[in-house]
Amino acid sequence: MTATQATTGEALLDILCPLHVVISKTGHITHAGPTMKKVVGADRIEGRRFLEVFELKRPKLSPNTADLLKAQGQRLHLTLRTASQVDMKGVLVALPDDGAIKEAGGAIVNLSFGISVIDAVRDFELSSADFAITDLTVELLYLVEAKSAAMEASRKLNARLQGAKIAAEERAFTDTLTGLCNRRVLEPVVERLIDIEEDFALMQLDLDYFKSVNDTLGHAAGDHVLQEVAAILREETRSTDTIIRAGGDEFVLIFAPIARTDDIAQIGARLIERLEDPILFNGQVCRISGSIGTTLSRDYDSPALDRLMEDADLALYEAKSAGRGCQMAFTPDMRQRAESETDRAIVPMVRPATRQDDSTALMSEAKERLVPSGSDRYR
Repeated sequence: MTATQATTGEALLDILCPLHVVISKTGHITHAGPTMKKVVGADRIEGRRFLEVFELKRPKLSPNTADLLKAQGQRLHLTLRTASQVDMKGVLVALPDDGAIKEAGGAIVNLSFGISVIDAVRDFELSSADFAITDLTVELLYLVEAKSAAMEASRKLNARLQGAKIAAEERAFTDTLTGLCNRRVLEPVVERLIDIEEDFALMQLDLDYFKSVNDTLGHAAGDHVLQEVAAILREETRSTDTIIRAGGDEFVLIFAPIARTDDIAQIGARLIERLEDPILFNGQVCRISGSIGTTLSRDYDSPALDRLMEDADLALYEAKSAGRGCQMAFTPDMRQRAESETDRAIVPMVRPATRQDDSTALMSEAKERLVPSGSDRYR
């Protein structure tokens, strides 16, 4: 076999097995495929001993060339002795003694990356051109690339859907005029604080004289005032507090956590003071104030939202009765007074009958009171 023929044989191997190496009977690498040169380095592989470049993991053999050459046809498990230490698989085929491929008495070891191919492609910047055309690795790389593209598209779609979901939830729980939370937020926030046994204050705030602004300057002025009020509430509260627009000119503020009761009174005083500052709208001055009623969760053995709201409302009623532009903290006597006023407001609808002869007349009177003249109710 001439040198030219041997060279042609190596060229064929380079095309068919770009990850092969040819070793001599002394164990030195005399030729390496183009991809193997790219992985190890063209100037760092040929001329070196095979077992200096690769560590043989299995089968367990003595670290010498004679035993290595006896492993013909067996599956070899190797690790590249490089910084990346990539695992490889290979098979060794002994060369004939006639020197058909340069090294009489040597061997060819054809190698592959196996399941480490993804790491190898990344670490050594390999492409499909670095593998034999018939190598399934090429198809695998295409599949991996397609999967990566599909996963990226899925990730982007999920991100868009999640963003749309968050935006929809925010819209559902946000007051569109002021940007504050709406009434839907009240129950989950309070229930969560109750569940984790966090002390909090619930404050009801009503704007005083707001109806006058709407009546004299119009709803546009009223909307502007509400937006200015929302800005004041944000500035005077913390990021951990919750501000809710519960109705037209009604707000509920949840302060959590709270350390001292006096802190809530100070916040309420600041809010009223700032609300009484004139608000300009189209050159017109809008003047409002605020009445506040507050209750504390720590004052209840088992705090519940309905009871907290009722008691804060009673305190708010007391504040308005005191002349507006002030705040009241709930006390139990407020509920007692409210119940007494309710009892006094109940007026008997029918006078007690004093004579048997009056009973018919009294029943007629009662009917007239229950069913106004001209009504067809109960008919």
